[in-house]
Amino acid sequence: MAGLILAGFLGVSAYGQSRIATIDLGKVFDNYWKTKQAQTIIKERRADIEKEYNNMVQDRKTAREEYDKLMAEANDPAVSAEEREKRKRAAEDKLKYLRDQEEVMQQYQRQAAVTIEEQTKRLRDNILSEIRTIVNARAKSAAYSLVIDVAAETVNRTPFVLYSSNEHDLTQDVLKELNATAPASDAKSSPSTDSKK
Repeated sequence: MAGLILAGFLGVSAYGQSRIATIDLGKVFDNYWKTKQAQTIIKERRADIEKEYNNMVQDRKTAREEYDKLMAEANDPAVSAEEREKRKRAAEDKLKYLRDQEEVMQQYQRQAAVTIEEQTKRLRDNILSEIRTIVNARAKSAAYSLVIDVAAETVNRTPFVLYSSNEHDLTQDVLKELNATAPASDAKSSPSTDSKK
């Protein structure tokens, strides 16, 4: 579909002398300081979730040990039948707690996965929107009628663009503009945006 659109556009462009630029969107996205910041946020969020889940695992392990102890005490012939029955009921309550806890843990994992996915998508969409805004502004100011992502792939995971002279490549210029607002610590860790592709 994209190939048909491009072919149609290129056919028309011969008449109107349209200008085409390229960009390596993957490179721009990966080297934008806000992408690295977003990755750090997601990493920290995952660590918080993992820590909370590990606490649940530890609580469940402790409860399981208590259950095993109660069951052993419930089967102890040295204590009275009344006391064994009391301990058996306590063990049943602990078993119900363990089952409930297992359900809580599974629900927590499902919700955490959804939360991380939504946060990742939101951060990614915001970053792509910022990149696109700059690409659009640069394309309009230089009178480009089309900007093609040379890093794009088809549904078959083959390159969408088979050849580009990089004559009108916007990658470094866009990356430089995006990273111009980077905090000092991020600017130092960002790769040089002055070198040409």
